[in-house]
Amino acid sequence: MNLKDRPCLVVGGGDVACRKINLLRQAGARLTVVATHFDPRLRSLAESREITLVPAEFTPAHLTKQCLVVAATDDAAVNRAVAEAANRAFVPVNVVDKPELCTFVMPSIIDRSPIMVAVSSAGASPVLARLLRARLETLIPAAYGKLAALVGGFRAEVKKRFTTVDARRRFWESVLQGPIAEMMLSGREQQAVAALQAAVEHGLDSSDGMGEVALVGAGPGDPDLLTFRALRLLQRADVIVYDRLVSKEILDLARRDADQIYVGKERDNHSVPQEGINDLLVRLAQQGKRVVRLKGGDPFIFGRGGEEIDTLAQYQVPFQVVPGITAAAGCASYSGIPLTHRDHAQSVVFVTGHLKDGSVDLNWKALVQPQQTVVFYMGLKGLAEICERLMAHGMAATTPLALVEQGTTTRQRVHLGTLADMPQKVATVDIKPPTLIIVGDVVRLHEKLAWFQPLATGPQ
Repeated sequence: MNLKDRPCLVVGGGDVACRKINLLRQAGARLTVVATHFDPRLRSLAESREITLVPAEFTPAHLTKQCLVVAATDDAAVNRAVAEAANRAFVPVNVVDKPELCTFVMPSIIDRSPIMVAVSSAGASPVLARLLRARLETLIPAAYGKLAALVGGFRAEVKKRFTTVDARRRFWESVLQGPIAEMMLSGREQQAVAALQAAVEHGLDSSDGMGEVALVGAGPGDPDLLTFRALRLLQRADVIVYDRLVSKEILDLARRDADQIYVGKERDNHSVPQEGINDLLVRLAQQGKRVVRLKGGDPFIFGRGGEEIDTLAQYQVPFQVVPGITAAAGCASYSGIPLTHRDHAQSVVFVTGHLKDGSVDLNWKALVQPQQTVVFYMGLKGLAEICERLMAHGMAATTPLALVEQGTTTRQRVHLGTLADMPQKVATVDIKPPTLIIVGDVVRLHEKLAWFQPLATGPQ
């Protein structure tokens, strides 16, 4: 129902009425609220002239020239009287939590304007409808509204170009399930407009058959930490190219018939050299494949994502980058170690503990600063040297250190020590990568703030 600038009535001035009023305001209605008392939020809206308050008992006269009415009082008799009066006046009525008295319902809404999705249980279970709406929210990207607007802007041109209904339907199905839609959903709006214009003028068959590569951050391990976009791309990809740091639980979310290619790199044992991975991505895209390059953590934080998209750009392969939760953020959070804290650390530095030539030759002086947290990625092999160098450059031997093993997963273990004793402690424990090293006073907060305690942790 189009309620923009049309008069609507709400009977009731409490919390439930406030919720209904918010929905009607979003629809652009001109609202009159009748009640004997009003929530302070409604008085505030009235003071700014966004709604009109009528302090009175409801009478049928209040229905005059109203498009619809909502009864939202806590008095069953009043609500029934509103419904009966509305029926006599042929005014659509909604009585909150009384579906038998309603002539229209207000469903849970997924707003992707101009796309709208409504979920209703016909009053049987509003909570279930809201839960289902929440599930659907994760499946419908926020950019669908922009995609709908793009399509709407080209409808007239497409109708001229394709003279039959079937031809237009096939065209739009190809657009909405292909790379043009993906451009729009990933924020490449100018490219989407240009590509759709070209498709209208020359037809979709004019494309060069090129696929696309998405560099997707898989996060530190817990599949619940994936972004909505990462999950959507996983479930539509033809090929998944993944590395050692991607957990099985995340791979299980991919399309069942998608090809999965392992290119994992372990320390001193690269399954596929980086140049080979770059070439593989180009080759798959040139075959017209939709490729997801799935990388642990975030592609642009020690993930070599920049090297890979540099090659894709050279070969003019369309690509997008989907950020992920980097290991430092994920592992620290799941270990109860805030990377910054007013009393302990005002800055944080991310460092790779394994350089391209295999060394750990870093700017140690810059790392040894007061009230600073230092996070080492890929530092397990060089742990002894890291501790030794930090102490040699002035960091106290008693500085606390945490080594997080397989962070955010049910196999997470947190090993605690100091710069002085951690190498010896780790030498006696069988540690399974991936690992992350956190150095600084914030580590002291672990015992107090640790909240994630999976059953499979084992001995510390």
